[in-house]
Amino acid sequence: MSKSDKAVKKFLFISRWGESLDIALATQNEGHTVKMFTEDKGCREIGSGFVNKVRDWRKHIDWADILIFDYTGYGAECDELRAKGKIVFGGTPYTDRLELDRNYGQQELKRHKINTLPFKEFNTFKEAISYVQQHPNAYVIKPSGETQELKQLLFVGTDDEGNDVIRILKAYEKSWGDNFGTFQLQRRVKGVEISAAAFFNGTQFVTPINITFEHKKLFPKELGVSTGEMGTSMFWTKDSPIFEKTLKKFEATLAKHKFFGHIDINCIANGMGVYPLEFTSRFGFPQIFIQRDGLNEPIGEVLFGIASGQKKELQVKKGFQVGAFIVVPPFPYDDKKTFELFSKDAVVVFKKEKMEGVHPMHVKKVNDEWLITGNTGIAVLVTGTGLTMRDAQRAMYNRIGNVIINNAYYRTDIGDRWYEDSDKLWSWGLL
Repeated sequence: MSKSDKAVKKFLFISRWGESLDIALATQNEGHTVKMFTEDKGCREIGSGFVNKVRDWRKHIDWADILIFDYTGYGAECDELRAKGKIVFGGTPYTDRLELDRNYGQQELKRHKINTLPFKEFNTFKEAISYVQQHPNAYVIKPSGETQELKQLLFVGTDDEGNDVIRILKAYEKSWGDNFGTFQLQRRVKGVEISAAAFFNGTQFVTPINITFEHKKLFPKELGVSTGEMGTSMFWTKDSPIFEKTLKKFEATLAKHKFFGHIDINCIANGMGVYPLEFTSRFGFPQIFIQRDGLNEPIGEVLFGIASGQKKELQVKKGFQVGAFIVVPPFPYDDKKTFELFSKDAVVVFKKEKMEGVHPMHVKKVNDEWLITGNTGIAVLVTGTGLTMRDAQRAMYNRIGNVIINNAYYRTDIGDRWYEDSDKLWSWGLL
Protein backbone atom coordinates (compact mmCIF):
# COMPACT_ATOMS: atom_id res chain seq x y z
CA MET A 1 0.00 0.00 0.00
CA SER A 2 1.35 3.43 -0.89
CA LYS A 3 2.16 6.04 1.73
CA SER A 4 -0.97 8.06 0.88
CA ASP A 5 -3.18 5.01 1.45
CA LYS A 6 -1.97 4.82 5.05
CA ALA A 7 -3.22 8.35 5.80
CA VAL A 8 -6.16 8.86 8.16
CA LYS A 9 -9.37 7.93 6.37
CA LYS A 10 -13.10 8.25 7.10
CA PHE A 11 -14.82 4.87 7.43
CA LEU A 12 -18.62 4.53 7.38
CA PHE A 13 -19.81 1.09 8.57
CA ILE A 14 -23.37 0.11 7.58
CA SER A 15 -24.44 -2.84 9.72
CA ARG A 16 -27.60 -4.96 9.68
CA TRP A 17 -27.41 -6.15 13.29
CA GLY A 18 -24.47 -4.23 14.77
CA GLU A 19 -22.00 -7.04 13.99
CA SER A 20 -19.44 -4.57 12.57
CA LEU A 21 -18.60 -3.14 16.01
CA ASP A 22 -15.36 -5.08 16.49
CA ILE A 23 -13.81 -4.17 13.15
CA ALA A 24 -15.14 -0.60 13.38
CA LEU A 25 -13.50 -0.20 16.80
CA ALA A 26 -10.25 -1.77 15.59
CA THR A 27 -10.19 0.59 12.59
CA GLN A 28 -10.78 3.54 14.94
CA ASN A 29 -7.97 2.35 17.24
CA GLU A 30 -5.68 2.31 14.21
CA GLY A 31 -6.15 6.08 13.96
CA HIS A 32 -8.93 6.38 11.38
CA THR A 33 -12.20 8.29 11.82
CA VAL A 34 -15.20 5.96 12.13
CA LYS A 35 -18.98 6.28 12.01
CA MET A 36 -21.33 3.30 12.36
CA PHE A 37 -24.99 2.79 11.45
CA THR A 38 -27.11 -0.13 12.69
CA GLU A 39 -30.27 -0.94 10.72
CA ASP A 40 -32.15 -3.19 13.16
CA LYS A 41 -33.95 -1.02 15.74
CA GLY A 42 -33.50 -3.52 18.56
CA CYS A 43 -29.73 -3.48 18.03
CA ARG A 44 -29.13 0.26 17.73
CA GLU A 45 -27.53 0.58 21.17
CA ILE A 46 -24.75 -1.82 20.10
CA GLY A 47 -21.47 0.07 19.90
CA SER A 48 -22.66 3.16 21.81
CA GLY A 49 -19.74 4.51 23.81
CA PHE A 50 -17.24 2.63 21.63
CA VAL A 51 -17.66 4.37 18.26
CA ASN A 52 -19.62 7.30 16.83
CA LYS A 53 -23.14 6.04 15.98
CA VAL A 54 -25.32 7.66 13.28
CA ARG A 55 -29.08 7.36 12.67
CA ASP A 56 -29.11 7.77 8.85
CA TRP A 57 -26.07 6.47 6.98
CA ARG A 58 -27.11 8.10 3.70
CA LYS A 59 -26.52 11.55 5.17
CA HIS A 60 -22.84 10.64 5.64
CA ILE A 61 -22.06 9.25 2.16
CA ASP A 62 -20.23 12.39 1.00
CA TRP A 63 -18.28 12.48 4.30
CA ALA A 64 -16.94 8.93 3.91
CA ASP A 65 -13.76 7.88 2.10
CA ILE A 66 -15.00 4.27 2.22
CA LEU A 67 -18.34 2.61 2.98
CA ILE A 68 -18.38 -0.91 4.44
CA PHE A 69 -21.55 -3.02 4.32
CA ASP A 70 -21.47 -6.05 6.61
CA TYR A 71 -24.45 -7.98 5.27
CA THR A 72 -26.23 -9.24 2.16
CA GLY A 73 -29.15 -7.31 0.71
CA TYR A 74 -27.32 -4.05 0.03
CA GLY A 75 -25.87 -5.13 -3.34
CA ALA A 76 -27.90 -2.74 -5.53
CA GLU A 77 -26.98 0.21 -3.30
CA CYS A 78 -23.31 -0.82 -3.35
CA ASP A 79 -23.36 -0.86 -7.16
CA GLU A 80 -25.01 2.59 -7.29
CA LEU A 81 -22.42 4.05 -4.92
CA ARG A 82 -19.54 2.55 -6.90
CA ALA A 83 -21.02 3.99 -10.10
CA LYS A 84 -20.84 7.42 -8.43
CA GLY A 85 -17.15 6.92 -7.69
CA LYS A 86 -17.35 5.86 -4.03
CA ILE A 87 -15.04 3.20 -2.60
CA VAL A 88 -17.31 0.45 -1.26
CA PHE A 89 -16.62 -2.84 0.51
CA GLY A 90 -19.74 -4.95 0.07
CA GLY A 91 -21.87 -7.07 -2.22
CA THR A 92 -23.51 -6.83 -5.64
CA PRO A 93 -26.99 -7.96 -6.74
CA TYR A 94 -25.31 -11.12 -8.08
CA THR A 95 -23.48 -12.04 -4.85
CA ASP A 96 -26.58 -11.20 -2.78
CA ARG A 97 -28.58 -13.66 -4.86
CA LEU A 98 -25.91 -16.37 -4.49
CA GLU A 99 -26.52 -16.35 -0.73
CA LEU A 100 -30.20 -15.49 -0.37
CA ASP A 101 -31.62 -17.61 -3.21
CA ARG A 102 -30.35 -21.14 -2.50
CA ASN A 103 -31.80 -22.50 -5.72
CA TYR A 104 -29.95 -19.88 -7.79
CA GLY A 105 -26.73 -20.54 -5.84
CA GLN A 106 -26.91 -24.23 -6.70
CA GLN A 107 -27.63 -23.44 -10.37
CA GLU A 108 -24.55 -21.20 -10.47
CA LEU A 109 -22.41 -23.97 -8.98
CA LYS A 110 -23.56 -26.30 -11.76
CA ARG A 111 -22.93 -23.61 -14.39
CA HIS A 112 -19.35 -23.32 -13.13
CA LYS A 113 -18.99 -27.12 -13.42
CA ILE A 114 -18.75 -27.72 -9.67
CA ASN A 115 -20.09 -30.87 -7.95
CA THR A 116 -23.45 -30.36 -6.24
CA LEU A 117 -25.66 -32.52 -4.06
CA PRO A 118 -29.18 -33.37 -5.25
CA PHE A 119 -31.76 -30.92 -3.88
CA LYS A 120 -35.36 -29.88 -4.43
CA GLU A 121 -37.12 -26.63 -3.52
CA PHE A 122 -40.57 -26.51 -1.90
CA ASN A 123 -43.18 -23.91 -1.04
CA THR A 124 -45.35 -26.07 1.22
CA PHE A 125 -44.65 -28.69 3.87
CA LYS A 126 -47.26 -31.05 2.39
CA GLU A 127 -45.33 -31.25 -0.89
CA ALA A 128 -42.06 -31.87 0.95
CA ILE A 129 -43.52 -34.60 3.19
CA SER A 130 -44.99 -36.35 0.15
CA TYR A 131 -41.63 -36.11 -1.65
CA VAL A 132 -39.69 -37.72 1.23
CA GLN A 133 -42.30 -40.49 1.51
CA GLN A 134 -41.88 -41.23 -2.21
CA HIS A 135 -38.06 -40.84 -2.18
CA PRO A 136 -36.82 -42.18 1.19
CA ASN A 137 -33.33 -40.90 2.05
CA ALA A 138 -31.41 -38.77 4.55
CA TYR A 139 -32.07 -35.04 3.94
CA VAL A 140 -31.20 -31.61 5.30
CA ILE A 141 -34.00 -29.03 5.69
CA LYS A 142 -32.66 -25.62 4.61
CA PRO A 143 -34.83 -22.48 4.85
CA SER A 144 -34.33 -19.89 2.08
CA GLY A 145 -34.61 -16.10 1.96
CA GLU A 146 -35.10 -14.23 5.24
CA THR A 147 -36.15 -17.39 7.14
CA GLN A 148 -32.63 -18.77 6.82
CA GLU A 149 -31.57 -16.20 9.45
CA LEU A 150 -33.34 -18.42 12.02
CA LYS A 151 -30.51 -20.93 12.18
CA GLN A 152 -32.30 -23.20 14.65
CA LEU A 153 -34.75 -24.13 11.85
CA LEU A 154 -32.02 -25.86 9.85
CA PHE A 155 -32.34 -29.59 10.45
CA VAL A 156 -29.84 -32.29 9.50
CA GLY A 157 -31.55 -35.64 9.20
CA THR A 158 -29.77 -38.85 10.17
CA ASP A 159 -32.36 -41.48 9.30
CA ASP A 160 -31.71 -43.10 5.90
CA GLU A 161 -35.47 -43.46 5.38
CA GLY A 162 -36.12 -39.77 6.09
CA ASN A 163 -38.55 -40.45 8.96
CA ASP A 164 -36.92 -37.85 11.23
CA VAL A 165 -37.20 -35.22 8.49
CA ILE A 166 -40.90 -36.05 8.01
CA ARG A 167 -41.51 -35.57 11.75
CA ILE A 168 -39.77 -32.18 11.72
CA LEU A 169 -41.65 -31.06 8.59
CA LYS A 170 -44.96 -31.97 10.27
CA ALA A 171 -43.94 -30.00 13.38
CA TYR A 172 -43.00 -26.96 11.25
CA GLU A 173 -46.32 -27.23 9.42
CA LYS A 174 -48.21 -26.97 12.74
CA SER A 175 -46.16 -24.04 14.05
CA TRP A 176 -45.58 -22.07 10.82
CA GLY A 177 -48.49 -22.95 8.53
CA ASP A 178 -47.96 -21.25 5.17
CA ASN A 179 -45.73 -18.46 6.55
CA PHE A 180 -42.42 -20.32 6.31
CA GLY A 181 -41.54 -19.32 2.75
CA THR A 182 -39.50 -21.44 0.37
CA PHE A 183 -37.07 -24.09 1.60
CA GLN A 184 -34.84 -26.82 0.25
CA LEU A 185 -34.48 -30.50 0.94
CA GLN A 186 -30.87 -31.36 0.15
CA ARG A 187 -29.52 -34.90 0.07
CA ARG A 188 -27.35 -35.45 3.12
CA VAL A 189 -23.88 -36.93 2.72
CA LYS A 190 -21.35 -37.76 5.41
CA GLY A 191 -17.94 -36.14 5.54
CA VAL A 192 -16.05 -33.15 6.92
CA GLU A 193 -17.82 -29.78 6.95
CA ILE A 194 -15.30 -27.17 5.83
CA SER A 195 -15.35 -23.66 4.34
CA ALA A 196 -13.05 -21.94 1.89
CA ALA A 197 -13.14 -18.14 2.04
CA ALA A 198 -11.33 -15.23 0.45
CA PHE A 199 -11.38 -11.48 -0.09
CA PHE A 200 -11.97 -10.25 -3.66
CA ASN A 201 -10.58 -6.93 -4.96
CA GLY A 202 -12.81 -6.39 -7.99
CA THR A 203 -10.64 -8.38 -10.39
CA GLN A 204 -9.11 -11.30 -8.46
CA PHE A 205 -8.99 -13.20 -5.18
CA VAL A 206 -6.63 -11.77 -2.57
CA THR A 207 -4.25 -14.44 -1.24
CA PRO A 208 -3.72 -16.28 1.00
CA ILE A 209 -7.20 -17.72 1.39
CA ASN A 210 -8.88 -18.83 4.61
CA ILE A 211 -9.90 -22.40 5.54
CA THR A 212 -12.51 -22.52 8.29
CA PHE A 213 -14.16 -25.17 10.50
CA GLU A 214 -17.44 -23.96 12.03
CA HIS A 215 -19.03 -25.22 15.27
CA LYS A 216 -22.75 -24.53 14.92
CA LYS A 217 -24.41 -26.64 17.61
CA LEU A 218 -25.14 -25.05 20.98
CA PHE A 219 -23.41 -27.68 23.13
CA PRO A 220 -20.02 -29.45 22.97
CA LYS A 221 -19.74 -32.66 20.90
CA GLU A 222 -22.21 -31.21 18.36
CA LEU A 223 -25.25 -31.60 20.62
CA GLY A 224 -28.33 -29.41 20.88
CA VAL A 225 -29.99 -26.90 18.60
CA SER A 226 -28.24 -25.34 15.60
CA THR A 227 -27.12 -21.76 16.19
CA GLY A 228 -25.70 -19.24 13.75
CA GLU A 229 -22.33 -20.08 15.28
CA MET A 230 -20.75 -20.94 18.64
CA GLY A 231 -17.14 -20.79 17.50
CA THR A 232 -14.70 -21.37 14.67
CA SER A 233 -11.19 -22.62 14.02
CA MET A 234 -9.18 -21.63 10.95
CA PHE A 235 -5.88 -21.20 9.16
CA TRP A 236 -4.56 -19.22 6.17
CA THR A 237 -3.01 -20.95 3.15
CA LYS A 238 -1.85 -20.05 -0.36
CA ASP A 239 -2.74 -23.49 -1.73
CA SER A 240 -5.99 -25.34 -1.12
CA PRO A 241 -7.50 -28.11 -3.26
CA ILE A 242 -10.92 -27.25 -1.79
CA PHE A 243 -10.60 -23.60 -2.88
CA GLU A 244 -9.39 -24.66 -6.35
CA LYS A 245 -12.36 -27.01 -6.79
CA THR A 246 -14.94 -24.41 -5.70
CA LEU A 247 -14.50 -20.65 -5.22
CA LYS A 248 -11.56 -20.27 -7.60
CA LYS A 249 -13.87 -21.21 -10.49
CA PHE A 250 -15.95 -18.08 -9.74
CA GLU A 251 -13.04 -15.64 -10.17
CA ALA A 252 -13.96 -14.46 -13.69
CA THR A 253 -17.67 -14.18 -12.80
CA LEU A 254 -17.00 -12.13 -9.65
CA ALA A 255 -14.71 -9.86 -11.68
CA LYS A 256 -17.44 -9.44 -14.30
CA HIS A 257 -19.86 -8.31 -11.56
CA LYS A 258 -17.22 -6.01 -10.02
CA PHE A 259 -17.36 -7.55 -6.55
CA PHE A 260 -15.26 -5.95 -3.81
CA GLY A 261 -15.73 -7.89 -0.59
CA HIS A 262 -15.50 -11.23 1.16
CA ILE A 263 -17.01 -14.53 0.04
CA ASP A 264 -17.17 -17.95 1.69
CA ILE A 265 -18.37 -21.31 0.41
CA ASN A 266 -19.37 -23.98 2.92
CA CYS A 267 -18.79 -27.57 1.76
CA ILE A 268 -18.96 -31.22 2.71
CA ALA A 269 -15.78 -33.06 1.76
CA ASN A 270 -15.28 -36.82 1.65
CA GLY A 271 -13.39 -39.47 -0.29
CA MET A 272 -15.68 -38.97 -3.29
CA GLY A 273 -15.09 -35.23 -3.64
CA VAL A 274 -16.05 -31.73 -2.44
CA TYR A 275 -19.74 -30.74 -2.41
CA PRO A 276 -20.59 -27.03 -1.84
CA LEU A 277 -23.58 -26.42 0.40
CA GLU A 278 -24.09 -22.64 0.46
CA PHE A 279 -22.50 -19.24 -0.09
CA THR A 280 -21.88 -16.46 2.41
CA SER A 281 -21.12 -13.47 0.18
CA ARG A 282 -20.24 -11.03 2.98
CA PHE A 283 -18.26 -11.09 6.21
CA GLY A 284 -18.73 -14.32 8.13
CA PHE A 285 -19.50 -13.90 11.84
CA PRO A 286 -17.40 -14.64 13.88
CA GLN A 287 -15.08 -15.47 10.96
CA ILE A 288 -13.99 -11.87 10.25
CA PHE A 289 -13.02 -11.19 13.89
CA ILE A 290 -10.90 -14.34 14.09
CA GLN A 291 -9.40 -13.52 10.69
CA ARG A 292 -8.44 -10.09 12.06
CA ASP A 293 -6.42 -11.78 14.80
CA GLY A 294 -4.65 -13.77 12.09
CA LEU A 295 -3.55 -10.66 10.16
CA ASN A 296 -0.14 -9.06 10.54
CA GLU A 297 -1.42 -5.72 9.22
CA PRO A 298 -4.16 -3.24 10.25
CA ILE A 299 -7.71 -4.28 9.34
CA GLY A 300 -8.59 -0.75 8.19
CA GLU A 301 -5.80 -0.76 5.62
CA VAL A 302 -6.79 -4.25 4.47
CA LEU A 303 -10.45 -3.25 3.93
CA PHE A 304 -9.52 -0.03 2.13
CA GLY A 305 -6.95 -1.81 -0.05
CA ILE A 306 -9.48 -4.45 -1.11
CA ALA A 307 -12.35 -1.99 -1.73
CA SER A 308 -10.08 0.29 -3.79
CA GLY A 309 -8.83 -2.67 -5.84
CA GLN A 310 -5.18 -2.19 -4.85
CA LYS A 311 -4.71 -5.06 -2.38
CA LYS A 312 -3.50 -8.34 -3.88
CA GLU A 313 -1.88 -10.11 -0.95
CA LEU A 314 -2.41 -10.32 2.82
CA GLN A 315 0.24 -10.47 5.51
CA VAL A 316 -0.93 -13.26 7.85
CA LYS A 317 0.26 -15.24 10.86
CA LYS A 318 1.45 -18.81 10.53
CA GLY A 319 -0.42 -21.51 12.38
CA PHE A 320 -4.00 -21.46 13.62
CA GLN A 321 -6.66 -19.11 14.96
CA VAL A 322 -9.72 -20.03 17.04
CA GLY A 323 -12.63 -18.10 18.49
CA ALA A 324 -15.55 -18.87 20.80
CA PHE A 325 -18.66 -16.83 21.54
CA ILE A 326 -19.64 -16.21 25.15
CA VAL A 327 -23.44 -15.92 25.11
CA VAL A 328 -26.29 -15.31 27.57
CA PRO A 329 -30.04 -16.14 27.64
CA PRO A 330 -32.08 -16.38 25.46
CA PHE A 331 -29.42 -17.25 22.83
CA PRO A 332 -29.97 -18.80 20.31
CA TYR A 333 -33.65 -17.90 20.59
CA ASP A 334 -35.46 -14.59 20.16
CA ASP A 335 -37.29 -13.99 23.45
CA LYS A 336 -37.45 -10.34 24.48
CA LYS A 337 -38.87 -11.03 27.94
CA THR A 338 -36.11 -13.53 28.84
CA PHE A 339 -33.42 -11.21 27.49
CA GLU A 340 -34.67 -8.25 29.53
CA LEU A 341 -35.05 -10.40 32.66
CA PHE A 342 -31.65 -12.13 32.61
CA SER A 343 -29.28 -10.34 30.29
CA LYS A 344 -30.05 -6.74 29.31
CA ASP A 345 -27.44 -4.34 30.72
CA ALA A 346 -25.58 -7.21 32.42
CA VAL A 347 -21.98 -6.16 32.95
CA VAL A 348 -18.95 -7.80 31.32
CA VAL A 349 -16.25 -7.99 34.00
CA PHE A 350 -12.54 -8.61 33.44
CA LYS A 351 -10.47 -10.12 36.27
CA LYS A 352 -7.36 -8.47 34.86
CA GLU A 353 -7.24 -5.51 32.49
CA LYS A 354 -5.98 -7.68 29.64
CA MET A 355 -8.21 -7.11 26.61
CA GLU A 356 -6.13 -8.93 23.99
CA GLY A 357 -8.27 -11.40 22.05
CA VAL A 358 -11.57 -10.12 23.52
CA HIS A 359 -13.87 -8.77 20.81
CA PRO A 360 -16.96 -6.73 21.80
CA MET A 361 -20.13 -8.07 20.20
CA HIS A 362 -23.59 -6.95 21.32
CA VAL A 363 -22.41 -4.51 23.97
CA LYS A 364 -22.34 -0.80 24.72
CA LYS A 365 -19.97 1.17 26.95
CA VAL A 366 -21.34 3.23 29.85
CA ASN A 367 -18.97 4.85 32.38
CA ASP A 368 -16.19 2.65 30.98
CA GLU A 369 -18.19 -0.54 31.71
CA TRP A 370 -19.20 -3.01 29.00
CA LEU A 371 -22.96 -3.70 29.19
CA ILE A 372 -24.82 -6.32 27.15
CA THR A 373 -27.44 -4.85 24.80
CA GLY A 374 -29.22 -5.72 21.55
CA ASN A 375 -31.66 -8.62 21.73
CA THR A 376 -29.89 -11.90 20.93
CA GLY A 377 -27.52 -12.41 23.86
CA ILE A 378 -24.14 -12.56 22.10
CA ALA A 379 -21.83 -10.88 24.61
CA VAL A 380 -18.24 -11.20 23.39
CA LEU A 381 -16.04 -13.30 21.14
CA VAL A 382 -12.74 -14.52 22.57
CA THR A 383 -9.93 -15.58 20.26
CA GLY A 384 -6.54 -17.27 20.43
CA THR A 385 -3.72 -17.82 17.96
CA GLY A 386 -0.79 -20.25 17.92
CA LEU A 387 1.58 -22.26 15.77
CA THR A 388 -0.43 -25.39 16.63
CA MET A 389 -4.16 -25.80 17.13
CA ARG A 390 -3.46 -26.80 20.73
CA ASP A 391 -1.54 -23.54 21.32
CA ALA A 392 -4.36 -21.47 19.84
CA GLN A 393 -6.99 -23.28 21.96
CA ARG A 394 -4.93 -22.83 25.13
CA ALA A 395 -4.55 -19.09 24.49
CA MET A 396 -8.29 -18.68 23.85
CA TYR A 397 -9.50 -20.60 26.90
CA ASN A 398 -7.00 -18.80 29.16
CA ARG A 399 -8.51 -15.52 27.96
CA ILE A 400 -12.06 -16.80 28.48
CA GLY A 401 -11.08 -17.48 32.09
CA ASN A 402 -10.46 -13.74 32.48
CA VAL A 403 -14.07 -12.84 31.53
CA ILE A 404 -16.92 -12.90 34.06
CA ILE A 405 -20.54 -12.58 32.83
CA ASN A 406 -23.52 -13.69 34.89
CA ASN A 407 -25.53 -16.59 33.34
CA ALA A 408 -23.02 -16.93 30.48
CA TYR A 409 -22.27 -20.11 28.54
CA TYR A 410 -19.86 -21.15 25.79
CA ARG A 411 -18.51 -24.28 24.14
CA THR A 412 -15.45 -25.92 25.64
CA ASP A 413 -14.38 -27.85 22.52
CA ILE A 414 -13.83 -25.23 19.81
CA GLY A 415 -10.98 -26.50 17.63
CA ASP A 416 -11.23 -30.14 18.76
CA ARG A 417 -12.71 -31.14 15.39
CA TRP A 418 -9.37 -30.38 13.72
CA TYR A 419 -7.58 -33.42 15.09
CA GLU A 420 -9.83 -35.97 13.37
CA ASP A 421 -10.97 -33.82 10.44
CA SER A 422 -7.41 -33.02 9.37
CA ASP A 423 -6.49 -36.72 9.24
CA LYS A 424 -9.46 -37.39 6.95
CA LEU A 425 -8.73 -34.40 4.72
CA TRP A 426 -5.07 -35.39 4.38
CA SER A 427 -6.02 -38.94 3.42
CA TRP A 428 -8.42 -37.61 0.75
CA GLY A 429 -5.74 -35.25 -0.65
CA LEU A 430 -7.70 -32.14 0.30
CA LEU A 431 -5.21 -30.37 2.58
